[in-house]
Amino acid sequence: MEGNKEKNKPRALLVFGAPCSGKTTFAEKFASKFNLTYYNLSDIRKEYGLSFDDLLSVFELVLKTRHSVVLEGCLDSEKERAELRNTLRNHGYSPALIWVQTDMATIRLRLKLRYKNVSKAKKTYDDAVAQLEAPSDIEKPIILSGKHTFETQVKHVIKGLAEQADK
Repeated sequence: MEGNKEKNKPRALLVFGAPCSGKTTFAEKFASKFNLTYYNLSDIRKEYGLSFDDLLSVFELVLKTRHSVVLEGCLDSEKERAELRNTLRNHGYSPALIWVQTDMATIRLRLKLRYKNVSKAKKTYDDAVAQLEAPSDIEKPIILSGKHTFETQVKHVIKGLAEQADK
C-alpha cells in the first residue's frame, strides 16, 4: 500500500547541469510533452531580486496546486538541491534529480555560438563550472547526455523514474 501512496504523489523533476549542456532544451520539451509546468527558478529569482530562501517561500504557493512540475535553475550546489527537495517533500511531492551532462568541447562551442564572443563564453563557462557541484551518491540522479536525442532522453528519464518508484 505504501508504494501506491508514493505513485500518487505529484512529481517534481529538478534538472541541472553546466551551461549549454542541454538542460533547458530538455526541461522545456519534457514539460511540454507531458503537459507539466516548467519553471526556471534562476530566472524567477533574478527577475524579482529574491534570495534563495525567499524563492523557496514564494514557490511554496505554487506547490499548493499539487501539479507536477519541471524545475531548472538554483540547483548548482548540493545544499540548494537538498533544501529544494526537502521543501518539495514537505509539500507532498516526489522529487527526482536529472543531471544533464555534455562534454566540455560541445559546451564551449555552444557558448561561443550563444555569446558570439570567445572571452565571454570562456568566462561564463569558468564561472558556472566553479559553482557547479556534482551530485553525491545519496542524491541518486538520473544522468542524461545532453547530446542524445530528446526521444532517447525521455526513455531514459521514464525508466529512471520507474526504478526510483519501485524502491
